[in-house]
Amino acid sequence: MSSEEPLEVIAVHMYEKENAEAHRTFNYEMVHQDPAIPILRRGQPFNVALRFNREYVDATDIVRLLFSFGPNPNVLRGTRGVNTVTNREAYLTDLEAWGVRMIGSHGVDLSIEVRSPIDSPVGVWQLNVETNTLGRKKAPNTYSYEKDIYLLFNPWLKEDLVYLEDEQLLDEYILNDVGKIWVGPWGSSRGREWVFGQFDACVLPACQLLLERSGIKAISRGDPVNSNDDKGVITGRWDGEYSDGTAPAAWTGSVPILEQFWETGQEVKYGQCWVFAGVVTTVCRALGIPSRVVSNLVSAHDANASLSVDRYYDLNNEELEYDPNNLEGEDSIWNYHVWNDVWMARPDLPKGYGGWQAIDATPQERSDSFYQCGPASVEAIKQGAVGYNYDVTFMVASVNADLMRWKEDPESELGYSKIDCNKYHIGRMILTKAPWIFDPNGDKDRQDITSIYKAKEGTEVERLTLYRAVRSTEMAKRFYSLPSPGKEDVEFDLTELERVNIGEPFAVTVNIKNKSSESRTIQAILSAGSVYYTGVKAHLVKRASGDFVLQPNAVEQLRLTVTVNDYLDKLVEYCIMKLYCIATVKETRQTWADEDDFQVLKPNIDVKIEGEPMVGKPSVITLSFKNPLKTTLTDCQFNYAGPGLSRNKTLAFRDVGPEEDVHVEHQLVPQKAGEQKIIATFTSKQLVDITGCATVNVLDAE
Repeated sequence: MSSEEPLEVIAVHMYEKENAEAHRTFNYEMVHQDPAIPILRRGQPFNVALRFNREYVDATDIVRLLFSFGPNPNVLRGTRGVNTVTNREAYLTDLEAWGVRMIGSHGVDLSIEVRSPIDSPVGVWQLNVETNTLGRKKAPNTYSYEKDIYLLFNPWLKEDLVYLEDEQLLDEYILNDVGKIWVGPWGSSRGREWVFGQFDACVLPACQLLLERSGIKAISRGDPVNSNDDKGVITGRWDGEYSDGTAPAAWTGSVPILEQFWETGQEVKYGQCWVFAGVVTTVCRALGIPSRVVSNLVSAHDANASLSVDRYYDLNNEELEYDPNNLEGEDSIWNYHVWNDVWMARPDLPKGYGGWQAIDATPQERSDSFYQCGPASVEAIKQGAVGYNYDVTFMVASVNADLMRWKEDPESELGYSKIDCNKYHIGRMILTKAPWIFDPNGDKDRQDITSIYKAKEGTEVERLTLYRAVRSTEMAKRFYSLPSPGKEDVEFDLTELERVNIGEPFAVTVNIKNKSSESRTIQAILSAGSVYYTGVKAHLVKRASGDFVLQPNAVEQLRLTVTVNDYLDKLVEYCIMKLYCIATVKETRQTWADEDDFQVLKPNIDVKIEGEPMVGKPSVITLSFKNPLKTTLTDCQFNYAGPGLSRNKTLAFRDVGPEEDVHVEHQLVPQKAGEQKIIATFTSKQLVDITGCATVNVLDAE
């Protein structure tokens, strides 16, 4: 064959495993599939081999690599890269351009090295190879590489917007595929284990589908700031009715959710805030954005941008079910709320506001006409810099709003007077999983990051930061400028409950001290009720009210005892109770109110794998717990999952008798040696949110 005829490409070899080792993508299952899929990080060189029908002649043969992204690839928009292979040994110096250099030519094989731009769009790229000869006027031959090429963010590369200098932190925030999400009220929160599973074979295709449907243009997919939750993966639901889907508490991790989304193209039913955050972590880590789950214990939802959560009471101290200053929405306090921190530079903001950015995938308030929140610079949140994009005001309120209580007052311009302002209630504790530690059923892996979100409560810095935010928000200025209550000479203290096991009684206790030299007449209401974790009231369990006289300098204790029979049939999902007390001093009009939320605790699942599990050999997993109720559990279901051990397995189970010891066995075949984690959940019609976890050491195959 004449050398004047263009080369014909016989094969393209992408060195999937070798490149994956260098690019830290070796853990992705798709790299080890047959056929293997190339998964690369942007801005980092990778090797490609081309095999032709004849030897490559440097003087006359023209070989071009054409990388394309999205529906209408364009060089100027950064979605198309065209490179001619030459024998030069150095790249172009421009890191924002595609670079190609020849490594060697061996007979019919040509070895080349390619470097993608540091700002390449992230997702699926296609490769075509064009061949021609010098001076030939006809169209070139074109060979289309049949496999998708995944290009990811590169947090190990200094020039990438998501670069994180501490590589040990990347072991956690990119490479760790199992973690914890803190859930539950302040005082009884626990780390709920979650399988992120970002290396599973279904995850990157699901991410690609999500990106395609998100409305983010191809040109913008290299910028980590872009996010749009309007066409999402999972449907939120909080009313306890999940019969046409999966209960949020039943999920063990993100993989079955993303797999179902990828296979059906439909939103998966159902999730709540920690499920959204778990899936976001999976997507971000899979795409190469450092990410962690953040739990805010006692989280404000400020519906009217007042930077306060406002409760209103009538003249009889009964709480109103609406906000008279915002009839379209109502402030609320969630027992906890979960979102994500993602690490990235923010060239759109002044220096110092890069690093951790808060994003919230739970649909709450519309931002720029979408249900999305963030990225909000965590440093901007801490500084109260509400003028910086995106949604900083909403996030400042979430972690640092004041809880203000207002009572009907015909003499006030607003119709209400401020009776109480609690500066300490919101954002009691902000938690994430500590890097490099995993405590299967304890909290040694809990990391308190409250101090990176706000200054210490009650300090001058904390107050000044909040007031800085208030000055920038008209509604907040109006609320914070109103006078605080007057004379207060009676001291009230609601005793907080931290641990109550299901089936045990408890009490609402208020200690009262009259610090004046005169008697005081006190009108008080004590109540206990069940609530959803979003703060929505479910059922009143017990209530007592009355008037009494407290003598000068006297001390009194009010106590409302709640029995098992009082509360058991009124518990709702997650078994959260709210204790509440409001009292008015008749002589001074002093009004005090306080509340405490706690979770009635349930048993854990005991997770065991018998013997010494080995790769490729069947092992038996045992899941057991005791039904704490004196009633039968119906519609029972176990789920378990663990990367390297088993994909998610759902086990339908028979009815469980009152106070019965439950024991179920199932066979699994470990796929990966080393220390592995396995997570289990149990749900039923009467009892949900029972979880367990174990760490096991899997031996290599003999």
